[in-house]
Amino acid sequence: MAIPIAVLDCDLLLYGRGHRTLDRFDIETVSDEFLLTTFGFPREFICYLVEMLGETLSRPTQRSRAISPEVQILAALGFYTSGSFQTRMGDAIGISQASMSRCVTNVTKALIEKAAEFIGFSRDEATQQQAREEFYRVSGIPSVLGVVDCVHIAIKAPNAEDLSYVNRKGFHSINCQLVCDPRGLLLSAETHWPGGLLDTAVFQQSSLKRLFEEQDSHNGWLLGDSKYLLKKWLMTPLQYPETPAEYRYNMAHTATHEIIDRTVRAMQTRFRCLDGSKGYLQYSPEKCSHIILACCVLHNVSLQTGLDAWTFERTENPEQSEEGCEPMESMDSEAFRIRQELICSHFS
Repeated sequence: MAIPIAVLDCDLLLYGRGHRTLDRFDIETVSDEFLLTTFGFPREFICYLVEMLGETLSRPTQRSRAISPEVQILAALGFYTSGSFQTRMGDAIGISQASMSRCVTNVTKALIEKAAEFIGFSRDEATQQQAREEFYRVSGIPSVLGVVDCVHIAIKAPNAEDLSYVNRKGFHSINCQLVCDPRGLLLSAETHWPGGLLDTAVFQQSSLKRLFEEQDSHNGWLLGDSKYLLKKWLMTPLQYPETPAEYRYNMAHTATHEIIDRTVRAMQTRFRCLDGSKGYLQYSPEKCSHIILACCVLHNVSLQTGLDAWTFERTENPEQSEEGCEPMESMDSEAFRIRQELICSHFS
């Protein structure tokens, strides 16, 4: 008797009856080592994600056998941490590559819906004070709230005519402006800027600049490298230090600013989909932006649940812009005065 094709699952057609099917996969039946090596995170963290995203991922579906939240999350983690839809990844949890792609889309959407909950500047004075103290212990710069920098994430060319995503190094990318605290926790993540925009242009248009410009007073400042404009709330290094105090300030600035570089290196090592050496993200710029933001959310969630930010840090530097230093005429005179007072009071 002929079997109507409509009742057959696509994974069953691809893998046959002997393959482990969706309803038989159980996270409790695999070892901790398997979860960590295959999906990049320990069991406790995966279970936390299932609890956090389970309701969103269990939305009604017309399919007769909906993929469970657990499997969807494992599929997405497998992609984020490996950078590809490998056959072995689908084999591990019993789904096809097409199903894996749908899972990544669903989980990415669910994670970015949580972005505002997990990424942002704290308004709690005690939290801000703790960050200032931890930054001060790094190299002696007081009142630092966060460090900011841009990093380029490689993507495929959107189309032959669109050159807005071609960066200065000649490849297509998303330019992401990130801010982190002393632990590597992201305080701001703008992951949607075309790679053709210089860091200064990203900064001028960013929500980060609007946030700080709209504040009447500041409890501290950010640190940005020489590509950024000196502001009352954004301290940059001196382009031409002359005195011993100015050299000491620049050295302290570099040591503190290195925290954002370490954070980016750690993220690209953990989330290989962000690492250009493993291949470009093969999606539209919009979807690439969403995937990058989802990884930023995961990074913060992992830190807030006790995982170490630096565990997966790699040694090579991330893809960053090579822009010139800030011209003297563009400096804010009040910001210049504040920086000089900082140097005199703490580095003389």
